[in-house]
Amino acid sequence: MPQPSTRITRLAEKQSASRADLDALLDATPLATIALVRDGHPVVFPTGFARIEDSLVIHGSTGSPWLRAVAEGAPVAVSVTTLDGVVVARSAFESSFHYRSAVLFGTFEAVAAEQEVAYLEALTDAFIPGRVAELRPSSRRELAATMALRLEIGDDNWSLKVSDGWPDDPDEDVAAGAWAGVVPLSTHYGEARRAPDCPGDVPRPPSVLAMVGERVNRRP
Repeated sequence: MPQPSTRITRLAEKQSASRADLDALLDATPLATIALVRDGHPVVFPTGFARIEDSLVIHGSTGSPWLRAVAEGAPVAVSVTTLDGVVVARSAFESSFHYRSAVLFGTFEAVAAEQEVAYLEALTDAFIPGRVAELRPSSRRELAATMALRLEIGDDNWSLKVSDGWPDDPDEDVAAGAWAGVVPLSTHYGEARRAPDCPGDVPRPPSVLAMVGERVNRRP
């Protein structure tokens, strides 16, 4: 099956060929949307992911029909986007967003059994840095119920679009004197909430303290 074109035709000047920019985007968000055709219908699935070296890695239940279809080699398109700001222009027509958006094409393959634990632990630490060292090892039952899949990030199976400029207002709108600019937009961690069945004397682990920006008090 021929691979879809990765050339951007709408606002082509926003296309970036920088692999470093792509990696930065993939490392900035844990959520992707995967599209494929299953049972003759187009379907999309949001799922957590992480970039591990030159692979985009996902995981899920071995009982998931869509994940099994992906594991069996169904061609996919993977979309990853972050919103970085709101462009407040002098007209509704020119108002927009700062964003970074990538699409990757290809097929996933199952991670080899002897590498699965390492990949799953890398995924966990990508979502919650340092958490693996605080947890018990995964049980055989848990591993049997989970599959890890990887999509190779090659030289020509992705496209990246970056919008980061100022409002592009026509001269007559600029002369009219209305305010214009950019309002940055970001995602941050809030206060950690203790589970109802977690006793109050159980301290928050270093991984959680790091997420919420608190220092870890260590004994000398």
